Amino acid sequence: MLKTPEPTTFSRILSVGASRGSKAVTNDDIAGPIDSSDEWIRQRTGLITRARAAEGEEAVDFATAASLEAIEKAGISPDQIDAIIVATISNPVPTPSLSTLLSARIGAVGAAAYDISAACAGYTYAVAQADALIRAGLAKYVLAIGAEKLSEWIDPTDRSISFLLGDGAGAALIGPSDTPGISKSILGSDGSAWDKIYMTNTLFEYRDAKNTTSDSDTAEINWPTIRQEGQAVFRWAVWEMAKVAKEALEIAGVKPEELSAFIPHQANMRIIDEFAKQLKLPSNVVIAKDIETTGNTSAASIPLATHRLLEEHPELSGGLALQIGFGAGLVYGAQVVVLP
Repeated sequence: MLKTPEPTTFSRILSVGASRGSKAVTNDDIAGPIDSSDEWIRQRTGLITRARAAEGEEAVDFATAASLEAIEKAGISPDQIDAIIVATISNPVPTPSLSTLLSARIGAVGAAAYDISAACAGYTYAVAQADALIRAGLAKYVLAIGAEKLSEWIDPTDRSISFLLGDGAGAALIGPSDTPGISKSILGSDGSAWDKIYMTNTLFEYRDAKNTTSDSDTAEINWPTIRQEGQAVFRWAVWEMAKVAKEALEIAGVKPEELSAFIPHQANMRIIDEFAKQLKLPSNVVIAKDIETTGNTSAASIPLATHRLLEEHPELSGGLALQIGFGAGLVYGAQVVVLP
């Protein structure tokens, strides 16, 4: 008979670390190219500034700083980490993974390491997988990280999403627990809306250009950037994701009034506010709104928002939080967690 790992009953988030781009970009800094104003941007998105990478700062640098903070707070050594899961859409190379580079940076020698491409839902996917690895007995400590440098993939003249985007990383150190700390996750996708959040100037277009030009070796393509169909994404995020959030609460056996916090993907302040209305959250539930000064950091947004929430409201430690991510794919993920 095969010898199998000894399963662990539960897991929980032990600590959270964060790192943001050190360059603060104001609305006035970006209003000109999109023919807009500080007032319009604030009203439409809730953003005041966004954190972006200064020269020389990379996604792996943010991931390293966030991970080391989480490890220190958890009181373990890096060589105790069994797995590293990085959610990102901005690793500058398709391979090797950002997670393997991170493992060397933080001294997690021999840890399993892989990346997840699930856009703004990536962190919730990473938390779900960390929980599963621990409960299956395959790992004791897992780092779940969202890390992005989205400023490299923007068109300064794009009014659909580019002016929202920021850079940074958030890391959660997840380990075994005697009591439930992470609920069953709700994960899913709607590939029929694959083109609602998309990249311009893709490899597909490059291939087409090579096939139609007289000299295929000189085919050129512009730098790829991120765009979205704003209204379609807004409707989907508010109406469909509210259903997912309610399902996550139901499967966790938690009522809205039992929550201490609501931590949605920091896509847009209007989406966050409308989301809260749909869920009928009572006034005592603290809603994370890190987007005001960080921006939309895709996979990094939920852990960054969690970190700031706990800094500003340390009394929430040990309380229940509903977190939900949603984005390009279209993909989504949600779970209820006990805050570290």
